[in-house]
Amino acid sequence: MTKRLTEVAKKAGVSEATVSRVLNGRDGVSEATRTAVLTALDVLGYERPTKLRGERARLVGLVLPELQNPIFPALAEVVTGTLAQRGYTPALCARTIGGVSEMDYVEMLLDHQVSGVIFAGGSYALADARHDHYRRLTERGLPVVLVNAGVDELGFPRVSTDDAVAVEQAYGHLRSLGHERIGMVLGPEGHVPSRRKLDAMIRAAGWDEADAECVERSSFSMEGARVAATKLVERGVTGIICASDVLALGTIRAVRRLGRSVPADVSVVGYDDSAFMTCTDPPLTTVRQPIETMGQAAVDLLVTQIEGAGVLHDELLFEPELVVRGSTAPAPGR
Repeated sequence: MTKRLTEVAKKAGVSEATVSRVLNGRDGVSEATRTAVLTALDVLGYERPTKLRGERARLVGLVLPELQNPIFPALAEVVTGTLAQRGYTPALCARTIGGVSEMDYVEMLLDHQVSGVIFAGGSYALADARHDHYRRLTERGLPVVLVNAGVDELGFPRVSTDDAVAVEQAYGHLRSLGHERIGMVLGPEGHVPSRRKLDAMIRAAGWDEADAECVERSSFSMEGARVAATKLVERGVTGIICASDVLALGTIRAVRRLGRSVPADVSVVGYDDSAFMTCTDPPLTTVRQPIETMGQAAVDLLVTQIEGAGVLHDELLFEPELVVRGSTAPAPGR
């Protein structure tokens, strides 16, 4: 108990006596100090006293699929900073291979009486994944916001990049360079944002069933992209639109392993404009997601729910921006 008081007092920036008064429900403590102590208790992983468990902490969970893809640390930086400005303490939950699952993180966040949760890149974006843990959040009445497209029936507010505009920009750029045989490296079959990108490509390019060989699917890894892109290049594709920058880097590796060059033989367009894409060889042409604006909007939507001002069930779509660099060039022979 003494160790707990000391740790909580240090975290909250108050005396141990003040912590004791809060935990015992005594008067004489300001609401701001009381909130700081309870938040420190939650962050440190200590259980609240039984009589205080019914109150939610000013703690917000941010659940990410990984931290290796630079786009997720970038989003985390925006969301955690914006939450702190709004008086909330962020709890970052990043999944790892063989580590804690998204479902387990949800249970942990519920145990800590969080005020709400923001998800990015979770199983909500996979149509064939289990969604039971999201329904638990709905049953609890917990405010939730999803970043980028998810399955419609969950009913949570969403903040998304407009996938259709992203594909139109990438496709239009490659066509302007004279590319006629254009392919795509997308995420798994049930990945909702990838489905949206494919639908947009079908509309933009006028594809029919015969053009199915211009699409390959992959896990969101460079290794998976290398396998997928190899097939496209061997089929004569000269321009490839990828569903992420990581997939684009795997695609460039595939082209080179086939003894060809980017962009002289094959042009590659990524998606995200994550960190260091100006430093790749060649610098990557990509579609930039407006991460800062989206992260701030996600926090605004969540705080609006927490404060009881209503829930916006519509999806907010943000327009991306094509950033042209060195990985695209005129089609061979042009």
